[in-house]
Amino acid sequence: MPTIQEREKAISDLEGKEMIEFRKWFEEFDADLWDRQFEEDVKAGKLDKIAEKAVTEHKSDKYTGL
Repeated sequence: MPTIQEREKAISDLEGKEMIEFRKWFEEFDADLWDRQFEEDVKAGKLDKIAEKAVTEHKSDKYTGL
């Protein structure tokens, strides 16, 4: 398996269309990872307290809108 330094070198050697394609691929890859992590956090209840606080503030005088 390539090292991080080898991967960095390979990426830095990309030019033009290859770099554009890599950026597009990586953006989609990174977004998918983020989505999966978010879904796992929701299922695990890690966001419950934040959601409860937001609902409570929305129903109280503390809510000022966007």
